[in-house]
Amino acid sequence: MAAGNPVESLQEEATCPLCLEYFTEPVTLECGHNFCRACFSQCWEGSTTAVSCPQCRETVQQRNLRPNKQLGNMVEIAKRLNLQAAKETGGDRVCREHQETLKLFCEEDQTPICVICRESQAHRVHTVVPIEEAAQEYKEKIQAHLKTLREERSKLLRFKRQKIVSEFQELRQFLEEQERLLLAQLEKLDEEIVRIQNKNVSKLSEQISRLSELISELEGKCQKPASEFLQVRLREKQRHRLQEISPELEERVNVFPQKTIALLEALRKFKVNVTLDPDTAHPKLVLSEDRKSMRCVDMRQDLPDTPERFDIEPCVLGCEGFTLGRHSWEVEVGGWGGWAVGVARESMGRKGRISRNPERGIWAVEQGWGGQFQALSSPVTSLPQRRVPSRIRVCLDCDWGQVTFIDAGDEAPIFTFPPGSVPGERIRPWLWAGWGSQLRLCS
Repeated sequence: MAAGNPVESLQEEATCPLCLEYFTEPVTLECGHNFCRACFSQCWEGSTTAVSCPQCRETVQQRNLRPNKQLGNMVEIAKRLNLQAAKETGGDRVCREHQETLKLFCEEDQTPICVICRESQAHRVHTVVPIEEAAQEYKEKIQAHLKTLREERSKLLRFKRQKIVSEFQELRQFLEEQERLLLAQLEKLDEEIVRIQNKNVSKLSEQISRLSELISELEGKCQKPASEFLQVRLREKQRHRLQEISPELEERVNVFPQKTIALLEALRKFKVNVTLDPDTAHPKLVLSEDRKSMRCVDMRQDLPDTPERFDIEPCVLGCEGFTLGRHSWEVEVGGWGGWAVGVARESMGRKGRISRNPERGIWAVEQGWGGQFQALSSPVTSLPQRRVPSRIRVCLDCDWGQVTFIDAGDEAPIFTFPPGSVPGERIRPWLWAGWGSQLRLCS
């Protein structure tokens, strides 16, 4: 016998060569070979005296059949060793009743069994398959069930996305309706303001006419001779007319409709608080401690050259980014150098020379070094000759892809990049300052 695993060798020695299972009531023949008593009895069927050994073919006598108790004890030891080894390697893959490896699977009882259990009364008439084959069958069933579950999950995810899109569309429709209502209110307010203005102008014209009549009357009296003039006294009615006119003038001059205040409050809800992002600022830009203002100096600061930082153009981005809705903020501009104010794509290039136009992801207005005031469109649009504003309001409409610039001093429009100009991606405030310029974000 070749040398090998001692446990396996012991199990081999404890196995009957006829049934290939552990010896059961082992007996020894005259030739020295061992068999189960039941296995060898089957070989003796039909013979009363002698039979040949199933291994060596030597004739042996039935009366010389001797029980081998030592071999029986060795079989018990081999079984325990097999059980211990199976527990160490396979855990529960050993039959607790027969201490045999669980190699079969009973489909009726849905349980693993050993070869001895297979011949027992409990499982003899049941359908039994190898445990690997049963495991493969159940794996295929599990895979089919997993496929069904995955399909169900995909359906639920699609339904969830559709639900989100539907709710978003409903929200957008609601906001558009609110916008239409506000615009309708604004139109009515404009009409009301015009009506009140016309009414006030009409009353003022009437009062001016009355004053003109009174002045003409008084001037005529002043032309009379002194004797007649001294006898004339200003009538009480004329004095009352002056007292009536003065309060009316004061009232008409101070008219300011309360609806205008309500409209301004409604529009103020789109204003956002914007701060400057120091990680993007050019080294020549000095930011204030509250990150609200910036100025351009002649000497570069010692700052790390990160991918986010502008290295050639003296500009900076706002910390805030927008992808949906309407937003506005105001920027105070000053100094004698050039400057530019607007918005930019978050993905715009930060290194090297940058063309300040929509193709490079910038939508802005600027005052150049020569004092020209222009919009950075393609091509550049010169703005009408007017006083350059000291405070500019930037209005970003992400839903319509539109940017509008307004003079925050007198609410006069400056320039509008039409709807669809700004792409549907994250947009951030953008400021550019030449040497000698100073910009400040209003709170």
